[in-house]
Amino acid sequence: MHTLYKISPAALWREAERAGVFHGSEVDRRDNFIHFSTAAQVAETAAKHFAGQSDLLLISVDASKLGSALKWEPSRGGALFPHLYGPLSFEAVKRVDPLPPLTEVTFFRPCRIDPSIQARPS
Repeated sequence: MHTLYKISPAALWREAERAGVFHGSEVDRRDNFIHFSTAAQVAETAAKHFAGQSDLLLISVDASKLGSALKWEPSRGGALFPHLYGPLSFEAVKRVDPLPPLTEVTFFRPCRIDPSIQARPS
């Protein structure tokens, strides 16, 4: 099982929980796909796109449950990034964890990402 990661403002995620589906952030909707990162990419994603923000969540997603809507496409420096062309079903979500404030890269610890840990309710 391959795990993908989405960083989301907590308020946006809670709104999606109430609606029963996650359509992504404003940037995701503008790009017509939901941006994800692998474990190797998520720290850089956090630093580049979420520095200085607080009240963020790290959403861990089971890639095998995303089906053919998941595409791997080149992005930063030609690296392949996972993009979901469609809404994110909560059935694919393994866990939701709060992230510490991302005022600098050192606040983000890759050890928080452990696909062997069982999902817990958000």
